[in-house]
Amino acid sequence: MKKNILAATSIAIIALASCKSGNNNNYSDTAVPVRVTEIKPSPISRFINTSGNALAAKEVTLKSQMSGRYKLQTNPATGKPYKLGDKVKEGQVIVRFEDEEYENSLSVESKKLSCNIAEQDQTKQQALYEKGGVTFSDLRKSEVAVMNSRIDYESAVLKQEYMYVKAPFDGVIVDLPHFTPNTKVESGAIVASVMDYTKLYMDINLPENAIPYVRPEQSVLVTHYTLPNDTVKGVISELSPAINQETRTFKGKLIIDNNKLLIRPGMFVKADIQVEHNKDVIVIPKRLIMSRGRNTKYIYVLDKNVARQCDIKIGIEDKLDVEVVKGLNIGDQIIISGYETLRDDSKVKVER
Repeated sequence: MKKNILAATSIAIIALASCKSGNNNNYSDTAVPVRVTEIKPSPISRFINTSGNALAAKEVTLKSQMSGRYKLQTNPATGKPYKLGDKVKEGQVIVRFEDEEYENSLSVESKKLSCNIAEQDQTKQQALYEKGGVTFSDLRKSEVAVMNSRIDYESAVLKQEYMYVKAPFDGVIVDLPHFTPNTKVESGAIVASVMDYTKLYMDINLPENAIPYVRPEQSVLVTHYTLPNDTVKGVISELSPAINQETRTFKGKLIIDNNKLLIRPGMFVKADIQVEHNKDVIVIPKRLIMSRGRNTKYIYVLDKNVARQCDIKIGIEDKLDVEVVKGLNIGDQIIISGYETLRDDSKVKVER
């Protein structure tokens, strides 16, 4: 009876062992579907990030320099009176002031004629002096008369320019206070503001620990937070050597190339300063990296039909990618999908 019981027990143990062995074989034979990519040389850059307000490199507030009747001028590009957002060219008259009494008091044409007469007289005096017909004192008096008449004429021309408010550079009208046509506007009133924001500047504050990495002429990528695809290029133009003792930061200035006018003056933008750039190196997505312990990082590499854990050492990194300086080679097949459930030596099936 005991022999029968022992025999039955042995058969049961053998059957159980065979089941476990079969389960393990089934697990190891199950190929995990994955996708792979081949490592090719790529560039990568490291950035220091900062933010601030982008401001127009050229901006001017135009004021009336005389009192007179307000005349908003016609934009030659549209055939209509100037308005906010209109482009202007250097020297174009935006507003004109009329005041007949003021204009008559200048006597521009009369002073121009007086200047011509004085010049003719001085020429005559020079000829007479050379022949001995007049004294040197007479000649000098004619020269003084020419100088005084020129000063009077040029002064009148300058004051005549007070009647016109002109664009001092190519730009865009960003402010145009409303005045009723022909109403008298006093001297010193703001009548327009013009900006050129094809170039922007941005004041920045950088942490003290950025000193070894930033320098003038470094490239900068500038992006508005709500327009992530509209990235424009800039450059560091100035850096202060002084450290603020309270904030432990130092000041700098960026110049931003905004030829396409993607960034508007006053926008709060993000600036990524490129402090390091490597070409033709091994670059992989950060999301592929897994950790074992505190200091070991690894990814899965395809070895025939098996996934192998490959320990790596990383270099510089950006938001999405990282440089691998040790552990991988150009041409290696790395697993980029399905790696989350893998173990070392897991069998895999590559999906195309």
